[in-house]
Amino acid sequence: MKRYSPRIAAAAACAAAALALTGCGGGGSASGGASELDIATLTSAQSLDPADAIGSALPYFQAVYDTLIKRDADGSYKPMLATRWSYDAARTNLSMTLRSGVKFSDGTAFDAAAVKANIDHFKNGGGGGAKYAKTIKDVKVVDPAHVVLELSRPDPGLLFYLSDAAGLMASPAKLKDGSLKTAPVGTGPYVLDKSKTAVGTKYVFDGKKDYWGEKAKFDTLTISVFDNETAVVNGLKTGQIDSAVLQDAGQQQAVSSDGRLTRTPFTFDFQGLLLFDRGGARTPALKKPEVRQAINYALDRKTMLDKIRQGGGEITDQVFGPETKAYDKALDTAYPHDPAKAKQLLADAGYGGGFTLKLPRVPSMSDALTSSIQTDLGAVGIKVSWDQLDAAGAVQKVYRDRAYSAMVMSIGQSSVDWLTVQDLVTPGAFNMFGTTDPTVQKLLGQAQAGDDTTAGTALRELNKHLVDEAWFAPFYRMRYLLVSGSGVKAVTQSGMAVPSIYDYSPAS
Repeated sequence: MKRYSPRIAAAAACAAAALALTGCGGGGSASGGASELDIATLTSAQSLDPADAIGSALPYFQAVYDTLIKRDADGSYKPMLATRWSYDAARTNLSMTLRSGVKFSDGTAFDAAAVKANIDHFKNGGGGGAKYAKTIKDVKVVDPAHVVLELSRPDPGLLFYLSDAAGLMASPAKLKDGSLKTAPVGTGPYVLDKSKTAVGTKYVFDGKKDYWGEKAKFDTLTISVFDNETAVVNGLKTGQIDSAVLQDAGQQQAVSSDGRLTRTPFTFDFQGLLLFDRGGARTPALKKPEVRQAINYALDRKTMLDKIRQGGGEITDQVFGPETKAYDKALDTAYPHDPAKAKQLLADAGYGGGFTLKLPRVPSMSDALTSSIQTDLGAVGIKVSWDQLDAAGAVQKVYRDRAYSAMVMSIGQSSVDWLTVQDLVTPGAFNMFGTTDPTVQKLLGQAQAGDDTTAGTALRELNKHLVDEAWFAPFYRMRYLLVSGSGVKAVTQSGMAVPSIYDYSPAS
C-alpha cells in the first residue's frame, strides 16, 4: 500500500485467465462518461470490517467509511467527521469536535459514543493495524459532539492514524455482530452493492445521493482485483480499466508509448534486505555491526537498479523517505559498492572465512533479484542459501517462528517519520527480535516528546545511527507508475502506494 504495507506476495484473488477482462465492468469514464470509475488492483479485501483495514487496501474502506480526519493528496490534514482538534501541552490528550447531523447508512447517528465504540473496536479487533492505536488509553465522551483521546504517551503519528485505518467510522450498531465484513455500514460517499460484488474478485459501490459531504464524483465505483499486472495493462489499453498503479518495470514499459493513457511516476516503497537478527540469535555473525556494514558495501545497488528495475528508481541506504524529517540525502549513498572494504570488515569481525546466510524466497521475488543478492554477497564470502516458500508459509515462518535472520522486503516509505519508527525500529512485526540500544532509546524519547525542532533533530540523528549500525540493507526506492485513461484524472497520494478514492475525478 502497503498507506503502506510490506508486500510478501501480491494478493492473488482472481485468475486473470478466468477474468479475461470481460467481468471487470467499468470503463465508462474512459469512453467519455463520468458515471463509472473502475480501478484495478492486486490487493484484495477479504473483510470490510474497519478492524481489519490496512493501508494497502484503504480505498475499499474509504468508499463506505469516512475517517475522523481527511488526508489530502499532499499529506495535509483537513476536517472530515471531526471538524476541529487540538492537543494539550503534554500532547497526551487530543480533544476533537465532531460533525453534527451525520448518520450512518443504517440511520444510526454519528456522535461521540460512536467514536469511542469504533476506536475500542479497532484497538481490540486483532487486525494488522491495531498497533497504531495502542497509545490510545481511553476515549472520553464529553458530550455528543466532543471527545478526548487520552494517550499513555505522546504519539507523533496519531493524526496520520486517524486519517487512515484507525480513524474509519462504522455504525456502532454493527460492530459486534460480524456483519461488517461483508455488509459495511458507514457514513461514506458510497454503499456496497452486494448483488454485483464478488469478494476477492470485484467490488462495486454505488454513490450516495444523500451523502453529507461533497457528492461522490462517480455514480459507480468498481475495484477489480487481478493476480498479475499483464492483465491490468491489457485492461488499461482497451479502456475496460480506468486507472491502476503499475509496480513492475516491464509493465510500465508496456504502456510507455500509449498516447491515450496519462502516466504519473512516483516513488513510495523501498526494496531491501531487512536484517532482523541484529543480536545474532540465529546467525551469530549478524551481531557484529562490521558484518552488517559488509553486507551493505557488498551490494552493487546501481547494477541491481539497472538490471531489476530498468533504472526506475533511486538508490538508497536509508529506510526513511524523502518526505520525512529524518531524511538525509547524503545517507542515500552511505555505502558505495566496495567489495574490498566488505571483505576487510568481515575479517575485522572474525569472519574472514565467510558464513552462510539463510533467506526465505517468496513467489514475488524474481530470479534477477535473488541472483544479484547471491552474487554480490557471495563475492565477499557470504554464502546465501534460499528457502523457497509460499506467501502463507513465509508469514508463519518469518513472523511467528522467527525462523530467518533477514528477508528481502518491499516497505512503504511514509511521509510520517513515526510510521517508519513504529514499523521498523520499535519491537514488532519487522523488529521481531526486539533489537534496541541506548542511543535508539534516547533518540526515540526525544522524538516522541519533543517539539518539532527537537523531534526533527532527534529523528535525523536516529536515522544516521541506524545507517551507521547497518540495521538494514536497503537497495533502492522503486519508481511506480499511476496510469489513467482519457476520461479520468488521478492524483498520487502522499503516504500511500495508491491514490485515495478522493483523488480521482472525471477528466472534464
